[in-house]
Amino acid sequence: MIRVLLAEDQSMVREALAALLSLEDDLEVVAQAARGDEVLPAAREHAVDVALLDIEMPGLNGLDAAAALRDALPAVKTVILTTFGRPGYLRRAMEAGADAFLVKDAPAARLADAIRRVLRGERVIDPALAAAALADGASPLTEREREVLLTAADGATNADIAATLQLSPGTVRNYLSTAIQKTGARNRTEAVRTARDKGWL
Repeated sequence: MIRVLLAEDQSMVREALAALLSLEDDLEVVAQAARGDEVLPAAREHAVDVALLDIEMPGLNGLDAAAALRDALPAVKTVILTTFGRPGYLRRAMEAGADAFLVKDAPAARLADAIRRVLRGERVIDPALAAAALADGASPLTEREREVLLTAADGATNADIAATLQLSPGTVRNYLSTAIQKTGARNRTEAVRTARDKGWL
């Protein structure tokens, strides 16, 4: 029996996925989590084989939770499930050690098949998303530019960003200017939106 951890912050979606997976003879959802920071403790406690992780979760996002699992419990396979089929998310998921990346509107049978395949050592990626990721290329943003844009996303001023990231206001301006250029945006708000749409943030 394959022991599955299901991490999804929307309880209705989580319960529906658990019900669908329970119909499979060889799968058992032994743990559920509503927050990303609950994933690693639950995986340890329940000795899971596979963790299904949503990207957007409070506490810790699914990509960071996947990286934490990879570092602490490398035998646990991770499947990223997302509503957002963004190429940048796929790249970041692979960097975090995810074994599979599927969009939530995929058929339940494909999800069950992906779980079995990752346990056999295969990597499973939504084909349309893989093609889009190859066409889109890697994120042009450096890690620092990404941090500055993420901090700016909440409407923070340059001074706020500088204080949060322990940079000078001039350095923040430079990072924002470069990020705006790299995303082809006209201002910081548009740069944040473009970077989010592509999954770079």
